[in-house]
Amino acid sequence: MTQRARIDTNGPEPRRPLIDAGAELDPVHPMKLPLSAIAPRGLTTAEVAERVARGEVNDVPVRSSRSTVDIIRANVFTRFNAIIGVLWVIMFFVAPIQDSLFGFVIIANTGIGIIQELRAKKTLDGLALIGEARPTVRRDGMAAEISTSEIVLGDLVELGPGDKVVVDGKVAEADSLEIDESLLTGEADPVVKQPGDQVMSGSFVVAGSGAFKATKVGREAYAAQLAEEASRFTLVHSELRSGISTILKYVTWMMIPTSIGLIISQLVVKNTNFKDSVARTVGGIVPMIPEGLVLLTSVAFAIGVIRLGRKQCLVQELPAIEGLARVDVVCLDKTGTLTEAGMDVAELRQLSGSDETYIHKVLGALGESDPRPNASLQAIIDAYPDSKDWRCTESMPFSSARKYSGASFSEGNGESSTWLLGAPDVLLPAGDPALAEIDQLNEQGLRVLLLARAAGELDAPAVTAGAEPTALVVLEQRLRPDASDTLRYFDDQNVAAKVISGDNAVSVSAVAGKLGLAGARNTVDARRLPTERAGMASALDANSVFGRVTPQQKRDMVGALQSHGHTVAMTGDGVNDVLALKDADIGVSMGSGSEATRAVAQIVLLNNSFATLPSVVAEGRRVIGNITRVATLFLTKTVYSVLLAILVVCSQVEYPFLPRHLTLLSTLTIGVPAFFLALAPNKERAKPHFVRRVMRYAIPAGVIAAAATFATYLLARSHYSGPGALDAETSAATLTLFLVSMWVLAIIARPYTWWRVCLVAAMGACFLIVLMVPWLQHFFALKLVGTTMPWGAVGIAATGAVLLEVAWRVVDRRFAA
Repeated sequence: MTQRARIDTNGPEPRRPLIDAGAELDPVHPMKLPLSAIAPRGLTTAEVAERVARGEVNDVPVRSSRSTVDIIRANVFTRFNAIIGVLWVIMFFVAPIQDSLFGFVIIANTGIGIIQELRAKKTLDGLALIGEARPTVRRDGMAAEISTSEIVLGDLVELGPGDKVVVDGKVAEADSLEIDESLLTGEADPVVKQPGDQVMSGSFVVAGSGAFKATKVGREAYAAQLAEEASRFTLVHSELRSGISTILKYVTWMMIPTSIGLIISQLVVKNTNFKDSVARTVGGIVPMIPEGLVLLTSVAFAIGVIRLGRKQCLVQELPAIEGLARVDVVCLDKTGTLTEAGMDVAELRQLSGSDETYIHKVLGALGESDPRPNASLQAIIDAYPDSKDWRCTESMPFSSARKYSGASFSEGNGESSTWLLGAPDVLLPAGDPALAEIDQLNEQGLRVLLLARAAGELDAPAVTAGAEPTALVVLEQRLRPDASDTLRYFDDQNVAAKVISGDNAVSVSAVAGKLGLAGARNTVDARRLPTERAGMASALDANSVFGRVTPQQKRDMVGALQSHGHTVAMTGDGVNDVLALKDADIGVSMGSGSEATRAVAQIVLLNNSFATLPSVVAEGRRVIGNITRVATLFLTKTVYSVLLAILVVCSQVEYPFLPRHLTLLSTLTIGVPAFFLALAPNKERAKPHFVRRVMRYAIPAGVIAAAATFATYLLARSHYSGPGALDAETSAATLTLFLVSMWVLAIIARPYTWWRVCLVAAMGACFLIVLMVPWLQHFFALKLVGTTMPWGAVGIAATGAVLLEVAWRVVDRRFAA
């Protein structure tokens, strides 16, 4: 038989000739040679150059991240930056530079956000190049891998199992070619393609092989944007970000009437110095804006991408980091996930007295009949060389749906035969004596394929009927060394692992048992699962290992779990996993997986290491847990700022603070601490209801802070009189607000570690330095006058701290999120 050039799917393929110089055409069945032995030569170099010159190139940009312009625009042109920018300009004309410090802080924050997102973009773009699909095209009689963007109109593109159709075209060659168009049409059943049929970009091959001629490239292709959308860096569609957007919407609506009332109160009702009134009005409006919250969320996500990128983990959709942290069920495909992709033939057992030498010839011929062998067939190819006098006259590639492959041969001595290779429990009727022997092998975690001689033609509807068992091919699977530790991690984190495989259920159970999966003995043959969603969901909740699962069943199982309120992650690398990956809340693909799986997955493990998943989970938990912490800090400030403004308007008194005071307080009690807290390790399991969990703390904390501060202010107004009284009143109120805000920070920083204690202490020390150093006192207009009122301010703050502790405990008990 003609030796076939095999493709290395793990790296760039060298150019290879399409026609074997030693190949001899079978005069009876000339078309049954491998396609590459008789294929058209494709375009010439000159023809490619002409098409490039005419612009007939597949030039659709595939981006893994937002453009630099988009990043800058998103960080600079925000609603709150516009408000603060206007107020900043006003302050330049009416107040000293120290009252304009809040504007410089915003510039610094925006710059930090841009830099971190650009770093994340660089990381993502580099990883995307590693994981980019590289289709094989034929040019000048040679086949070679090229970038998708290099395909030109008229190129002949080869297809094999798992390959994406990257541009629209017309089938030129087909060898049992089956294409899944469900991502485009919604139809789950694969479509058999014949020469002349149309193929659409965005579909993928599930079985067989062939080639098609590109008829539409670039933006003219039917689904030209699919690959771009699948691998785009995005900051939307996450509970965290949508929750923050909801909060900001309500904050905006609160700000408008409160700001108007404050402006009228300070500029119209109070007949005081105009410039001082403007400064105090701005001082009341600026702290209402939680300007750093969106920034820190973006920075936390961006740094998460960078950290995961260093571990060769490509996050194709940014909220996937958050999503995987919320997952409570992870569905694992066995082959390629728990086990390595490669296999070894451990044993060959003859059945019915068959001749071993003859069986070797059959297996060698079957190996050569498939131009794109899967892992099982590749192990057989490695173990049994091809018999050159056998000719393949017809072939049926392996399909996950039917669980077997087959081929018909002319044996070189005038004899013809048809053979099937696949799952024993599919090819054999129930109760067959051979199944008992197979079960014993499966219980050892071995994979068993049955070689059977078909009684009829390969294209017969019931080709398996009457098949004669001839041999058992026993394959040994290589367990991933890190799989056991990863499964143990998920168990410790209360994430249920469900092994879903197309292999024999007993064999899958044995592999799961070797890896220490909890509930590995609870094995279910998916052919016996209920078809209705409720019954399937109950069976999935009660069991952990499922075998003989079809691709459509994998999809149904994901949906059934979701119907019971689970957040589901699906891992896989094969074309049979695509539908389930697409429907899961989080799809995780191996980097060596098919192009189709990488296209629909939100996370791609480029190093093919299942052990990377805990890092992704941990990164998601860090982002969610820490942003919840810092959001409470920011929104506490918003609440007390709004309430203070309302109290000032109702009391018809001067607003107690200048912008410089609140800039100092925000920096020491929120800005600097929040940056460290947002990036700190955090293993707390992600919880839902982000808005409710944040506001249940922020509202009582803000109310207590506002009440304590205003009480101190009113007490100081009755205590001080004469010139400089307002400055003394402001200093006392600032002291109370700082101490209460510090106590909020101290609560948020729990549980304490050495660096968190140091962080809180350092912020307190910085404020103490401001109160003690004369030039800083003058710069920030802070000077405590006398001893009675400052100690009164401390006493009120202490009362506020006690109320905070009580409120925190009441909230935890009565309003659990």
